[in-house]
Amino acid sequence: MSDARNVKYLPGGGADITDIEVAEPGPGEIQVSKAACGICSWDLQTFRWGSDHRSAAPPGHEGVGYVTKVGEGVQGYEVGERVVGGGFASVGNMRARSAYKIPPSNMADEHWVVEPVSCCVTGVDRCELKVGERMIMIGTGFMGLISLQILRGMGADQLICLDVDDKRLEMARELGATETYNTTADGFDEVKRDLVSRRIDIVYDTTGAQGGLDIATELVRPGGRINVFGWLKGDTATFNPTAWHGKGITVVNSGPAAQIRDPFPAAIRLMHNGVVDLKPLVTHTVPLEDFPQFMNKATVGEVDGFIKGVVTYPQ
Repeated sequence: MSDARNVKYLPGGGADITDIEVAEPGPGEIQVSKAACGICSWDLQTFRWGSDHRSAAPPGHEGVGYVTKVGEGVQGYEVGERVVGGGFASVGNMRARSAYKIPPSNMADEHWVVEPVSCCVTGVDRCELKVGERMIMIGTGFMGLISLQILRGMGADQLICLDVDDKRLEMARELGATETYNTTADGFDEVKRDLVSRRIDIVYDTTGAQGGLDIATELVRPGGRINVFGWLKGDTATFNPTAWHGKGITVVNSGPAAQIRDPFPAAIRLMHNGVVDLKPLVTHTVPLEDFPQFMNKATVGEVDGFIKGVVTYPQ
């Protein structure tokens, strides 16, 4: 048995850090000592709503750690190797076949949060971008900025980003956006008319908000495509079926069920080769013991400059 610390979400909201015991790894399992774990938007929602509210994703599903024990029958993994997988627990067992090796690298653990990059690989896959097509991305948060890096790495040369935050739009320009616009700025109606005239082929909506879906419907060209990447967590979206039908819009989503390949190997390769760099996007690292206090602030917007938080563990 191994002693560990873990996040326990509470009914009605909040979380505690608790002691747990972890059994020896069973057949086909490896034991992983956690080094970092990304805080997903679903973690923010579960912290806000409580453990009695169903979440679409398990808590702490963006783990990175080091193999400490290998169970019976496991081949291809050695103690000390860095792998992707696992939750918030400081030590945990996982199926070896569900883990992914991280290549030898000097990159910090908190910048090897692979799972969200894998989601963006699926999102970009679902865009089915063709050479020369024009794209608008609505939302330049963490996932939008990862997707932007992937698209630039593919050679996309017409990437227009929209957001309500000037600082995030500035970061989008630094990461390769060809144009950026604040949707709350004076004169945006004129910008919209110009964008409509340019016949935008794809609108990639990462916002998970009604406003993003509305703008996407307005800006995409007849016969164009809308990729609904952001999830409306707990809300119901409305849309204008007449507009979608009249414009002949194709609407796709980028959820896990939409995967057309295993995105993790591609995500790891993109990160290892420097196409995707999380260093400028991870704005906050949080020791595990400080997780509840940090989340109390993050869920009400009291963390300045927040884009991505990553829980860290003593090594």
